[in-house]
Amino acid sequence: MLDDASGPGCSAGRMTTKACGSPQRQEPDHASVAMPAAADMPHVDRLLGLAADIADAPIAALSLVGGRQWLKGCSALPDIDGFAQALGSCPRGLELDGAVIVHDTLADPVRSTHRLVSGEPSLRFYVGIPLIGQKGDILGWVSVADRAARGVFSGRARARLNRVARIVVEILEAEGRGAFYDQAHGFLSSTQSPLLISDGVGAITFANPACERMLGYQPGAMLGLNVRAIVPARFHGPHTAGMAAMVAGGTPRLAGKTVEVTAVKRDGAEIPVELSLSSWRSSAGIAIGATIRDISERRSRDARLLRLAHQDPRSGLPNRNRVIEELTAIQASGGEATALVLGIEGLRGANDNLGHAIGDALLEALCVRLTARLDPGALLARLHSDELAVILRGQADPAAAQDCAQALVSAFAEPIQVGDHPLHVGVAIGAALAPIHGSDPEEVLASADLALDRARRDGGRCFRLFEPAMRSAEAARRSLLDRLRIAVERQELELHYQPQVDLETGRICGCEALMRWRDPERGLVMPGEFLSAIESSVLALSIGWWTIDEACRQTAAWRAAGLPAMPVAVNLFAAQLRAGTLEEVVKDALDRHGLAPKDIEIEVTETIALRPDDHMLRPLRNLNDSGVGIAFDDFGTGFASLSMLKSFPLTKLKIDRSFVRDILTDPFDAAIVKGLLDIGRGLGLHVIAEGIETAEQEAALLAMGCRLVQGFRYGKGLEPAEFANRLAVDQTASASKRTLRRAS
Repeated sequence: MLDDASGPGCSAGRMTTKACGSPQRQEPDHASVAMPAAADMPHVDRLLGLAADIADAPIAALSLVGGRQWLKGCSALPDIDGFAQALGSCPRGLELDGAVIVHDTLADPVRSTHRLVSGEPSLRFYVGIPLIGQKGDILGWVSVADRAARGVFSGRARARLNRVARIVVEILEAEGRGAFYDQAHGFLSSTQSPLLISDGVGAITFANPACERMLGYQPGAMLGLNVRAIVPARFHGPHTAGMAAMVAGGTPRLAGKTVEVTAVKRDGAEIPVELSLSSWRSSAGIAIGATIRDISERRSRDARLLRLAHQDPRSGLPNRNRVIEELTAIQASGGEATALVLGIEGLRGANDNLGHAIGDALLEALCVRLTARLDPGALLARLHSDELAVILRGQADPAAAQDCAQALVSAFAEPIQVGDHPLHVGVAIGAALAPIHGSDPEEVLASADLALDRARRDGGRCFRLFEPAMRSAEAARRSLLDRLRIAVERQELELHYQPQVDLETGRICGCEALMRWRDPERGLVMPGEFLSAIESSVLALSIGWWTIDEACRQTAAWRAAGLPAMPVAVNLFAAQLRAGTLEEVVKDALDRHGLAPKDIEIEVTETIALRPDDHMLRPLRNLNDSGVGIAFDDFGTGFASLSMLKSFPLTKLKIDRSFVRDILTDPFDAAIVKGLLDIGRGLGLHVIAEGIETAEQEAALLAMGCRLVQGFRYGKGLEPAEFANRLAVDQTASASKRTLRRAS
């Protein structure tokens, strides 16, 4: 099948192919114009298949000037040259644009007698589209034919055939430019970046294999399609308008920019893509190129990152960002909420000493417990490593906050079994009401944090609701800390020493180092006014280490002055145990000042003892093994259990002054003191009673078997020089007693 491209009498070679097969070339009878060889036309078979599909015709052909022809859909056409001459020489069916359309060859007096019409293959319908080159010359024809006549041939089909013809022309003219095109086409086809080119009306003129694979098309199947095929229907309007503006000479608004859009695959699925557009003008008109990148994986990764931005990665709970969003939404809608902040005691120790696997399992088990005690609408979140939050939506009721807090505290009553580890965790809870206690989420959480700090300072395992006075108290605490930082720099902190007495001998047997602050404006400030502020700040560690070193330095100075040897007791901050370097710091201070381990005693309060883990106990055990004394201070005033006495490497148990004060009038206090003395003796511990102020208290303790005492009856905290004088007097009195005993 051939349309006469050069006029009647043009000779043509032919190439035949079986339906849907690969073209097989037959050499032309003679060459008239230099055109690409068959090997240089890799898309011929796809284009002919596309032309046949467009016209819904079984036969398609590409005929070039010079006699070469590619045929698809018919095994052979006898006497093809005669058929071409008959079609080309007859003006009937010729359209204004040069196309030839013959609806019924039998109705044409010239064509009806042709052997291809009257005999095999009995062609009845024919359409030929000319291939018009850049200079206006005809390079050949794209043709389709059918064995059945047709009454109409749609304008849409004709337009699409014209697009196929333009694609063929571009390929012919580009390949005619030689090796440069070969290299460029090879690069564009082999690159893994999906590339797409369309003409000014949106017809796809090039799609490389990477683009076809990405969008799910068979090789060559995209050629001739309108770009709208890969644009979601909801965006067809803006797309068409943009194309029209470019054809009219406008500059593409997206040219040179990278944007993220949605593309439609062959199966209708939508994928997110990143699109970079460029445009240029050629002799064939405007062309638009696109580099396309499937960003499905990146979108998925971004979604994961967004989820992580609102989710704690270890527990899977919502995080602080999610809490802020929740409170923001509630307050923006004029709603109410209660925010509870839970400070978890023991969680960090489990991570540090048992590993994150155990720590994560502990957190997971704890969250299950807490969730079981919360209403379905409550939000449980993780703010920090050892802080959780609960948001109660739609209520700002103090009573409801109290009830919720009590339910949550009950979750900590029993240890949590993780593998072989029964783990004890504690909690302190602070709460704030929105919008009463904050006009924005950050202020609400800050108010809840202040309430949590108060709950922690009150001993933990309790609940506190925010009060406005807490904010002023916090401001005062921060001001106090600022002044304390200056005091540390100016060396205004000092240690005083309170005697500890052996009732059987009446001699000083030790002392406790007590911190004082000599403020230039206020004078001597007692620890009750500033010690809690230090303990809850970063100053605790530096001041704690200074206390140990200063006590050792002073003890060495007394020793050098000839005063009797005795242990000095130093109180620890919790931060010193958490630091993990207590053993090294104590041993270094002893070595630096030439002291023996027995010259110092470490006092551990019950608050610290509530978190007995190996990370904290190991340095205490090692110090005790080396000869350093370990005292348990304020025992019985909080939540410490008797079993803790077995965990700690103790040498001394101190009975708190609150039990001693009413020992003469309160039988319960007397029983407690007597019981603690018996327990201490049974465990082989030294027991010392604090807060003795009267002779009657001393006599009662002595009758119970208490030997070691401390209190104002024997002296308050004394400055180093005063304590040295007291030691000297005590030493002289003891020497006199020994002399009298020897004389008698």
